[in-house]
Amino acid sequence: MSDATFTFRVDDTLKAEFSKAAKSKDRTGAQLLRDFMRDYVREQQEASAHDAWFRREVQAGLEAADAGDILSAEEVEADAAQWRARIERKLNDPAS
Repeated sequence: MSDATFTFRVDDTLKAEFSKAAKSKDRTGAQLLRDFMRDYVREQQEASAHDAWFRREVQAGLEAADAGDILSAEEVEADAAQWRARIERKLNDPAS
C-alpha cells in the first residue's frame, strides 16, 4: 500500500493545541489523524450496512403484509401476555 499526503489548513493555535494533546498521549498528530480517519470510515461503513439491513427488513415486512402474512392485534397481545408472564415468573423466582 502506498502512502498519500493529505494537506489541509488549520489555524496555528489549534495545530499547537492538537500537537500538545497528541504528545501527552505519546502519539503524533499524524497518528491521531489517521486513527480518526479510520474510525470515521469504519463508522460510515457500519452505518451504511445497518441502513441497508434496515431497508431490507422493512421491504420484507411490506411484502409480508401485502401477502396477508400479518398477526392480529389480539394475537400480538396474547404473545405479549405470555412473554410478560414468563418474565414475571423469572423476576419472582430467580431459580426458575
